Amino acid sequence: MSRIRYMKTFMAIDQYGNTVHDLGPHPRKTLLERLNRKKAEKMYRDKSEGPTVHVGYIVAGRWFTLYHVEPMERPI
Repeated sequence: MSRIRYMKTFMAIDQYGNTVHDLGPHPRKTLLERLNRKKAEKMYRDKSEGPTVHVGYIVAGRWFTLYHVEPMERPI
């Protein structure tokens, strides 16, 4: 049985809980287009294990955390 491949898509949630859906495979580009902006800074988070990871973007003073979205499928 072949596995169905889905296009990678992302969503973003800002610090106020506002969501931006369907950012497609290039979330930075799409987010800037939707907010009518040209610059975005990377946002980082320190993990408890030690490394620092890139988690989203800061655009026009709003902190957007990105999430990878994939369809939920469970075998019956």
